Amino acid sequence: RAMGMAGAFTGLANDPSAIYFNPAGITQLSGINFYAGVTLIVPKASFRGPSPAIDEFKVKDRIFNPINFYATYQFSDKLYFGLGVNNQYGLGTEWEDNWVGRELAVKTELQSFYFTPVVAYKVLDNLSLSVGLVYAYGTVEISRYTDFAPLTGDAKVLLKGNGSAWGFSAGVLYQPMPTLSFGLSVRSQTKFTFDGDAVSTGPVAVQGMLPKGGISSTISTPLNITFGVVVKPINKLVITADYQYVGWSSYDKLTVHFKDINMADLSSVRDYQNTYILRLGAEYQLFNSLSVRGGLLYDRNPVKDELLDPTLPDSDRLGFNVGVGYKLSENISVDIAYLFLRFSERKITNSQISYTKGFAPFNGTYNSLANLFGLNISYKL
Repeated sequence: RAMGMAGAFTGLANDPSAIYFNPAGITQLSGINFYAGVTLIVPKASFRGPSPAIDEFKVKDRIFNPINFYATYQFSDKLYFGLGVNNQYGLGTEWEDNWVGRELAVKTELQSFYFTPVVAYKVLDNLSLSVGLVYAYGTVEISRYTDFAPLTGDAKVLLKGNGSAWGFSAGVLYQPMPTLSFGLSVRSQTKFTFDGDAVSTGPVAVQGMLPKGGISSTISTPLNITFGVVVKPINKLVITADYQYVGWSSYDKLTVHFKDINMADLSSVRDYQNTYILRLGAEYQLFNSLSVRGGLLYDRNPVKDELLDPTLPDSDRLGFNVGVGYKLSENISVDIAYLFLRFSERKITNSQISYTKGFAPFNGTYNSLANLFGLNISYKL
């Protein structure tokens, strides 16, 4: 439902997905409620270059399917509990093994599972507060090539690991009048500590020079603070808006430590910048059993031009959302949503990323888009 409204749900938060968007909102849900679904994400990305060349290279076609599950329980008139499970961060890219940027990236993939138990309390009839604990588990895989010319040819380096992190969430929901409400939600930074292995394959002549053995690394996901407002100008129409602050500066560098003291650490500067997302959504109830939704979002990217690389190429993006909700019965409903994400074309002319031993800058043009299809089913006891 929230996806159909461009994610502008912080001030509304009146279904079980409030556990993610604003857990204070679960005080609007009586009894026991379940909400579960999946989103199919179909990304496309390409690179033209390196400048002055205009050769085009495309990522491999893949489909990602993050899931979500939410459950809420009304313990009393004022006290409510909830549990959320979702994949908050993930996706990745996979380029062909022989593409021009293979020494920067071939495959990059991150998957995470977030488990969030929350408790919410209705302080007043129109004011609710909440707090939650976050446990996250993640896996990461990074592969690329290393060139040993003129000594010998390429060698492939694969880094794989898994780890966990802790954090918290909190929320406030305030409704000063029936036609107006405000929401505030906080999702803390989570710092993953990964442990795994490095495996390298390549010519025998350079085996002793290749990264290998036990490794460890840390990756921090950003702090998110979102403020939302909801207005109901006429009967059956809801308009929502969110401003989301994203503290991406927590991702300042990526360093891989080797447990073998004879192996040098691998490190690359990320220096992400804090940024924001603007969201605007609407829902209109056509019939008692059918609602239609739409929305727009603008997501400002956190990556500096000079540090952009093909592991996860990013740019400012516009999102266009539509969705419908249909009540099959008093206890069961279905929500369907579609999101088209268009990334701004990004032309890099000042890259500090080198893709050869000659330190040639990886300048060029990136283009990306994504289609997302979401389906959720709710059940109320």
